[in-house]
Amino acid sequence: MSLTMSQASGPTDPPLRDDLTVGGLLREVAAAVPDRVALIAGTPDRDNRREWTYAELLADAERAARALRAHFEVGERVAIWAPNVPEWMILEFGCAMAGVILVTVNPAFQARELQYVLTQSRSAGLILLPEFRGNPMLATATEVQPECPELREVIRLDEWEAFLADGDAWEGELVDPDPMDACMIQYTSGTTGFPKGALLFHRGLVNNGAHTADRMGVSDGAVWICTMPLFHTGGCVLGVLSGVSKRVTLVLVEAFDPGLVLELFDTYGGATMLGVPTMLVAMLEHPDFATSDLSHVEAICSGGSTVPAPLVERFEKELGAPFTIVFGQTELSPVSSMTQTFDTIIDKANTIGPAMPHVEVKIIDTETGETVPVGTIGEYCARGYLVMHGYYEMPDATAETIDADGWLHTGDLASMDERGYLSIEGRLKDMIIRGGENIYPKELEELLFAHPSVAEVAVVGLPDEKWGEVISAFVRPAADATIDRGELFAYLREHLAPHKTPRHWFQVDGFPLTGSGKIQKFVLRDQWVDGQWTELD
Repeated sequence: MSLTMSQASGPTDPPLRDDLTVGGLLREVAAAVPDRVALIAGTPDRDNRREWTYAELLADAERAARALRAHFEVGERVAIWAPNVPEWMILEFGCAMAGVILVTVNPAFQARELQYVLTQSRSAGLILLPEFRGNPMLATATEVQPECPELREVIRLDEWEAFLADGDAWEGELVDPDPMDACMIQYTSGTTGFPKGALLFHRGLVNNGAHTADRMGVSDGAVWICTMPLFHTGGCVLGVLSGVSKRVTLVLVEAFDPGLVLELFDTYGGATMLGVPTMLVAMLEHPDFATSDLSHVEAICSGGSTVPAPLVERFEKELGAPFTIVFGQTELSPVSSMTQTFDTIIDKANTIGPAMPHVEVKIIDTETGETVPVGTIGEYCARGYLVMHGYYEMPDATAETIDADGWLHTGDLASMDERGYLSIEGRLKDMIIRGGENIYPKELEELLFAHPSVAEVAVVGLPDEKWGEVISAFVRPAADATIDRGELFAYLREHLAPHKTPRHWFQVDGFPLTGSGKIQKFVLRDQWVDGQWTELD
């Protein structure tokens, strides 16, 4: 059917699992394939890579659940502050089985950020590695603990066996949670500033993970190289839960390194991976790419930013597997739209595909709230089983985001075509209003990205007394390239109306990023206001 208005529903297959929890998923898979390798610690040191079968993973997760209950009550919040180590994944299942709400913390956080998350979530416990990549996490935790009134315990992952032993001595009974119970708080990445804790629940997470793996084309028992950070839904949902739903062998990468990831694909016969575009490009450009055995690759998925058509074509050609693109946000558990393996290169480059199974999507007028005709830009809204319970202890922010009819307002600008395929046009808060004209940065960014001298770009609205905002381009040059402001200006003028051409141009070596790899434009804007940027001549 050809749509006239921008509202569509995803398919009804595969069906929703209303009875399943995060722990129940692991128990189900461990019962079916107990001896299959479930988890490999993909460390650079090949001689010290640990492995778990599904039976062993379940046993350790249940021990961890009992240990958590020895320390914490059902419903309390426990934060995990660590990189992609196997214990993180074990605790993900352990917290779910214990009825403890897992609070995820970026291992790059500093004292102020850690203190905010622990205080706002009212975490009773913090489980951490003492140190990671020069970040003195234990010392920082000790420093902020007096400012976190509900933080009773700090537990060290380098004392893991002692922690598990506490569970062996616990004499209580684990009580299975309800699938609608909250099991995780994930703090929004903060592309626009203040982070909020999305309260996520079993039914939303396990179904979303499974449906994403289905649409990716992951086969049962495949080897999944997990490069996305576990503190983000890209890792703990679209890695762990997606993978376990397909009973895969998950090779956990502690921190992304293109050479290491290629070696893991080669060594273990890696078949699938989810990664942001910059990860995939780094692998393609690595000197080991040509000699790595990638013959088992069957599914590659990306998200977080637009992937231009030439890159989609290159990924599919050089990796020899269908490429899919996910779209969503933490508040949506996290995927609400996704391309399909059989979509055309044009659709994969220019759309985020149709709605996911059992998900409704609509595009609304940002002023009136009415659904707009197809082809019209408006705000992307989604509804269904995947919508978070709300922001933890932030009722006003929740009410601003989820309306009375259950629609979650994403703040993303998008359009829908007559087939129900969606295209992202930018962020509502990123939209630049220059003298009353709405300008969408994504249009300029895609054009600039296609220029050979540009590796990455962010187009930002900077304050201006006359126009309200003016367009500004922050550009990272490609390898061995030089940014020529005049050349890029002329290039854009060939394709765009004059009022859309940036007034200010800045060259950058890198961008401030969220934990999920998205550019924080508000930081660039604040830095400019503070006088930290010098304009290109």
